[in-house]
Amino acid sequence: MTGTIMKKSSIAIILISVALLTATRGYSQTSSGELNAIQTVVPFLTIAPDSRAGAMGDAGVATSPDIYSMHWNPAKFAFIDGKAGAGISYSPWLRNLVPDINIAYLSGYYRIDQKQVVSGSLIYSSLGDVDFTNDYGDLERTFKPNEWSFDAAYSRMFTDNLSGGVAFRFIYSNLTGGFYSGGEATKAGTSFAADISAYYHKDITLFSKDALMAFGVNFSNIGSKMNYSDSKTSDFIPMNMKLGTAFTVDLDQYNKICVTLDFNKLLVPTPPYYSSTKPDSIIAGKDPNVAVPVAIFQSFIDAPDGIMEELREITYSAGAEYWYNNQFALRAGYFHENETKGNRKYFTAGAGFRLRGFTLDFSYLMPLVQNHPLARTLRFSLSFDITSFRSTSTSRI
Repeated sequence: MTGTIMKKSSIAIILISVALLTATRGYSQTSSGELNAIQTVVPFLTIAPDSRAGAMGDAGVATSPDIYSMHWNPAKFAFIDGKAGAGISYSPWLRNLVPDINIAYLSGYYRIDQKQVVSGSLIYSSLGDVDFTNDYGDLERTFKPNEWSFDAAYSRMFTDNLSGGVAFRFIYSNLTGGFYSGGEATKAGTSFAADISAYYHKDITLFSKDALMAFGVNFSNIGSKMNYSDSKTSDFIPMNMKLGTAFTVDLDQYNKICVTLDFNKLLVPTPPYYSSTKPDSIIAGKDPNVAVPVAIFQSFIDAPDGIMEELREITYSAGAEYWYNNQFALRAGYFHENETKGNRKYFTAGAGFRLRGFTLDFSYLMPLVQNHPLARTLRFSLSFDITSFRSTSTSRI
């Protein structure tokens, strides 16, 4: 029992320490090819919350609209079928490390008219129980760190093929519960952010079959830095740019398949290389302590190893989805991140079932690296179309 508590405490301290760090200087290598990962606070905002995209390698910016479009591309809601809908997802996270880290996601939408849709979502991340001790190792308190964000979005159809969306987000992160760290009082961090997105689709013919071509883009989490204490230091949230495309082909009356590809880049400064003799002296790269607007543009040109490192910062997700009679789905995908930027590489798989307006999805993650913290990650999602539910109830009456 004691060993379990110690393990949980150590992991929690690491998580909290990472979040409390200011400019990341732990990556002051001076040669290319070494670890130089970009770090931000509230990383839960970049985790795929739903099972459909989670089963397709975390690709979702250009796939067909669904209940969980809020996370991937709010503009897709303008083309979603139905008057209103809601969904919930749950994922036990990092089960290879600790047993009580969880992520829950709630999303919904309402169609105002043929061209306008409003939507909202709430994501909640619990980091389990953390034991805080004093300098002598005595237990002072136990706390449950948690983070969450609430979003509201507006989506509009501009033409029969093009839509746009804007979302606003409030982010809350309480990692210490006001506990003193390094002799300094801590506090919960807050931030406000926005998303700007677009979605385009068009009917085409592919291999003599009816098909749909789609493109999507989403600039997400564009917002203020977050501060966990009264000091002037603050950290970037994961401002992000995602681009993607998807092709859906109707094989026949009952069978269709979709293939999709997403590219993703953090719009956050890359840690520079610092001198080993003068810790404040930058020998390659740019100063990361800049304002948010500067950071966004700087993120494309500030890598210490130049353009090749900038390209290594781009992750990609590839996925495929098969539907039979719009009732049963099989999915698979792959996610790739360069070794020097985090080394997340994993295959994903999953399935979905749809019946009378209800859809149940699940996904499973399989890392390429043995004993990876993400191994055995499961996601479960349940959504329902309120319009279909009402239609079924009316027909029964």
